[in-house]
This record gives sequence, C-alpha cells and structure tokens, in this order.
Amino acid sequence: MKYISLNHNSQPVNFQTALINGLAPDKGLYFPEKIITLPKKIIDNIKTIDDTELCYEVIKDYIGNDFTEDELIKIIQKTIDFKIPLKKVENSIFSLELFHGPTLAFKDIGAKFLALCMDKIKNDFDSKEITVLVATSGDTGGAVAKGFEGLNGINVCILYPKGRISQVQEKQITTNAKNVIAFEVNGNFDDCQKMVKDAFSDIEIKNKIILTSANSINIARWLPQMFYYFLALKKIENNNQNIFSVPSGNFGNICAGILSKEMGLNIQLFIASTNINKTVPRYLESGIYNPKKTKPTISNAMDVSNPSNFIRIQKIFNNDLQKINKVIKGYSYNDSETREAIKDVYNSYNYIMDPHSAIGYLGLKSYLKNPRSDVNGIFLSTAHPIKFKEEVENSIGEQISLPSRLKKIMTKKKNTIEIESYDQLKDHLLWKVN
Repeated sequence: MKYISLNHNSQPVNFQTALINGLAPDKGLYFPEKIITLPKKIIDNIKTIDDTELCYEVIKDYIGNDFTEDELIKIIQKTIDFKIPLKKVENSIFSLELFHGPTLAFKDIGAKFLALCMDKIKNDFDSKEITVLVATSGDTGGAVAKGFEGLNGINVCILYPKGRISQVQEKQITTNAKNVIAFEVNGNFDDCQKMVKDAFSDIEIKNKIILTSANSINIARWLPQMFYYFLALKKIENNNQNIFSVPSGNFGNICAGILSKEMGLNIQLFIASTNINKTVPRYLESGIYNPKKTKPTISNAMDVSNPSNFIRIQKIFNNDLQKINKVIKGYSYNDSETREAIKDVYNSYNYIMDPHSAIGYLGLKSYLKNPRSDVNGIFLSTAHPIKFKEEVENSIGEQISLPSRLKKIMTKKKNTIEIESYDQLKDHLLWKVN
C-alpha cells in the first residue's frame, strides 16, 4: 500500500515512511492510494471471527509488507487487550463504551497501535532518537503519553491549552516518565495544532531531528480506529440498519468509521455530533466551509473549529457534497443541552455519560426523533465520566467514584513547560542538538 499526500505535491510513500513523517513534505495529510474492499465472507461472518483475526483482516492491506503477519498480530493483540462493551441504554439506542483502556478514553487504541508500530521500526533510524510531537484538546495527550511511556529512543512532546482541559486529563498528561514532556500553551487547541504543523514544516527542525506526530493526522493513529466499528457490529444480534453517532472534534474517529463502511461494513449512516464549534454541521447544511474562532465548552476534547481530518472525508467522497450528505448528518449542541442530556439519561435509565458521550447521544435522538425497531442507533462513549467529574456530578446530583488506576496519579505533582509562541517550542525541541 502506498500513501499519497492530500496536497498532491509529494511522492507516494509506504506505511512506514508515512508513519514516521506524520505529515507529507508538502504539509498534506497522508491517505491510502486505494480503499480496500474486504471479502464478502469476512463481512458475512463477522460475528464468528476472533477479534484479533478480524482486526488483522481490517488493517493488514493498509500496512503492506512493513510488518510480518506475526508482528502485526502481536501489535493488534496488545492494542485491543481491554473490553469494549456495547450497552443498551434505551430502545434502539446503544452505547459503545470505548473508555475501558489504560487512560479511560477512546484514543487508547489508536495511541497504543501507533506506539507499538513506532517502537518496532525505531531501530531503522541509525541511533537517532525519534521525537513524537502531538497537540491535544484533552484525551489524546493522556493516551499518547501512556502509549509511549518508558519506550527507549522515543521522546514525546505534548502540547495542551492552558486551563482548558479537565484536572484528570491534565494529570494524565503531566505526570509521566522522563521521555514524556508536557507543554502548557497559552491559547486554545487550534493554537497548539498550528504549532505542531509549523514544526513539521520547519526545515531546520527536520534537518536536525526525526520528528513525527501522534495526532490523528498520523495514519497509524487514525486507521486502527476502524477496529471500534467492526468490533461493535460483532456484538449486534439483529439485522437492523446501523447508525453511528460520533462525538466529533478533529474528525479522525468518524473518518475511520466512514472508511470502514467503504470497506464493506454494514453501516447506513453517520451522525457528526459536535459542540458549538460546529464548522462541519454548518458546512453540511450550507456547503460553505468557514471555520470560526474556537469557543471553550465542557466537552473540551471537541473544541476544534478547523478539524484536520475532514479533508480525508472529502477525499473519500471526491469532495462531492451531495454524496457526503447521503452518509453524514451533522448536529451541534451547547453546554446547557449537554448537561441536560447527562441528567435525563441518568434519571431515566441509570446510565452515566461524560459530556462528549452525551453529545453523541443527543445526535442520535435528534436524528431518530422517535424510537424505531428497525434501527440500531449506536453512540460512541468516548471517555469515562470520571474524567469530567465535577461537570457530571453537578448534572446528576451524585458523586461518582474514582477508578483505582487514577488514584495514584491524582496525588502526583504536574510537571510542565509553559509556552506562548512557536519559537519557544522550537527552542525546546532543538536544545539537545544545538
């Protein structure tokens, strides 16, 4: 498999090169040269196939020959070594709980797969250390930090917006091993993301260090998110239509789902559920893509106004808005609506959602309007409620307990470097080699 740049001004590369580059030399996101169609026997027998074998079939052709079958299977086994339950919340509506991994967020799968792939190939780079640079609006940072923690020869630099993530998220980013450095940026997520993109286009940096990304712009973070959708439909016991509502910020997760559908998975529709940073829902309605200034919300991991991965969705549909609108519907919700959903679902069904999952739930309710017996509505529950403890407790009127895996890090002192500009980030990235 070759990967092309969506800016169309760089040479196609293999998986390993795209993994290490993060972005193409022309600053474009990488995209597979072709979309794989899975054999019908795999789709028809999805419920009987072992989880690891299924995920292997899903991703093997996108990896190509860069890993042996045994190497890739071992990576997948370590990536999906926690439960991903599908829980019925109410008639026709299910929650796909993606928060049972090490950092209690859906990004654990992508981050772990990326880290394991990078660890496998790092020795091909002559003893040079690899620097992983990532911007986070919340959960990505913790997942990446945990995925790479303690890996020799790989340094991780995480940028997050000061004062705009939860206490749990900040502790997960700022209390790790020495190879993980947290940068507290005086700005919003888009500012962090711009610094990352500036670093990738900086010739001086590229000449002195091996720099790669762990955001969903990196194909090794983005592609394994397809696993969620295949593993979810393994658990469905009927032949109804399947609709997924995806809490959407940078649009990597929903894009992976759409790619799964293109590969043959039985999904009829996707709902892009956002907070008030609703660039994509506006675009789906008007045809005008006009990002506005990012506004902070209680669903902070979705505080993204210019989602990097939407260009990949446009590529899948050849930038045909009519085709996009047949597969994706967009809805947005404010903080009051989000809090009300958390409260109502808890009171009605005794089910606790974090703010992001609540927005996914609201998207399904807006689209379905009335219960339908011929549809499976599945919303992605992307983070454990404890990561937004104060907001959730205020909404449901009760305290929620701290999972044992978080108790230790909550007592640790955070360790960060505060920055305001790209030049400050660049100085830190280069200080070892200058």
